[in-house]
Amino acid sequence: MLKRHWVVAIGSIVAVSVFVAFQFRGQNKPQYFAAKADRGDIREVVEATGTINAVITVQVGSQDSGTISHLFVDFNSRVKKGQVVAQIDPALFEGAVLQAKGDLANARANVASARANLEKAKAAEIQTKADYERTVGLVKESVMSQQQLDLAKANHDSAVAGVSAADAQVTQALAQVQQKEAALTVAQTNLNYTTIHAPIDGTVIARNVDVGQTVAASLQAPTLFTIAQDLTKMQVYASTDESDVGMIKTGQVVTFKVDAFPRDTFTGRVSQIRMNATTVQNVVTYNTVIDFDNPDLKLFPGMTAYITIPVASASNALRVPNGALRYKPDLKAEEIRALLQKYGLDDKANVPIASDTSAGGVVGKQSRAHAPGQEVGGSDTGQGRTPRLDVALLWKLHPDNTLEPVRIRTGITDHTVTEAAEILKGELKEGDELVTGSMTASKTSGPGMGTQRR
Repeated sequence: MLKRHWVVAIGSIVAVSVFVAFQFRGQNKPQYFAAKADRGDIREVVEATGTINAVITVQVGSQDSGTISHLFVDFNSRVKKGQVVAQIDPALFEGAVLQAKGDLANARANVASARANLEKAKAAEIQTKADYERTVGLVKESVMSQQQLDLAKANHDSAVAGVSAADAQVTQALAQVQQKEAALTVAQTNLNYTTIHAPIDGTVIARNVDVGQTVAASLQAPTLFTIAQDLTKMQVYASTDESDVGMIKTGQVVTFKVDAFPRDTFTGRVSQIRMNATTVQNVVTYNTVIDFDNPDLKLFPGMTAYITIPVASASNALRVPNGALRYKPDLKAEEIRALLQKYGLDDKANVPIASDTSAGGVVGKQSRAHAPGQEVGGSDTGQGRTPRLDVALLWKLHPDNTLEPVRIRTGITDHTVTEAAEILKGELKEGDELVTGSMTASKTSGPGMGTQRR
């Protein structure tokens, strides 16, 4: 009996399954998801992140090596130009100055000695000259011999050479004095550099040393402080994508927020778009400099700013959801072609029909610099025509669950809705249902994953 009951139960389940399969066979109609076209305002913006910086920031370093003996300022200290901010132990440099002064005094004494020797050589030259002239007269009178005349002449010539040598020694001694004076100047300058002065008026935003720390300036000047000139006038360095640079103009008013004050919105103005590109993982960005006032000193250097740059706006525009621009019907190419012919949209130059049934063959490759759903497929075969980058195909849903294609020219977008700037083919008005996705018993179709501009 138990076995017979099991056979009856299994047979009943099979019969019900067969009945349900035959009952719902052929009812694989798609279920569409739609959103309405409406009217309203659209504001297209470029969004970016950046870092807040002071307009002028100076790193204060040291040209001397030594031990920090005193610090006269700290973080957030206000300083004036020329104010003493730090002191390096000057003992070794003072010793070098004293040694240079002693060498200079010795060189000057050598000059005096050389000049005395010059005067002595000049006196000897005068004496030998007189002896020689007197010997010449006596030789003529045959009082002295020729040998004595030659000796007198040799003594005079030697005295003349001695004058020249003494004069050269004086010149050399004077040169030594100049060298020692230069050495003294260098030693004094190094001593002066042990006292660190503020190069500008501003605020100390970084202190990198402590008292007792040794700094070494043999290879490069160590940074002791970082001073920002004026924190009431600051800048934001924003990294903007290369696709957005063409829409940003100098003088544009921008807004930005920071994490420290999430409820506050700050305003600035674009002052410069720097041409130096930065490439990270094949993504090219450019620095956009934004000037802003910071009178209350609320914003600090280094904060992250989230910038919004308005580039276009439209009032009372006919808006379509971006999901409708990306939707691709899950139909065969022949079915799509029939719909396009039915509603007069079978213009092959603008709407290429591909054999790819999964994509619907309506929307080609999409440019990331334009609104989603734009028809940017290849040009017409043999025509060489340039594809339109601002034309999109929408699918309007009728009450009887049928589709009607509508071709529009897109305008600006806020990445949620896009302006329908012009109706090229078909009819579209406020309140019309536009398909954004579909679902059948076998698969689900939704908006195409096109790349959008930020």
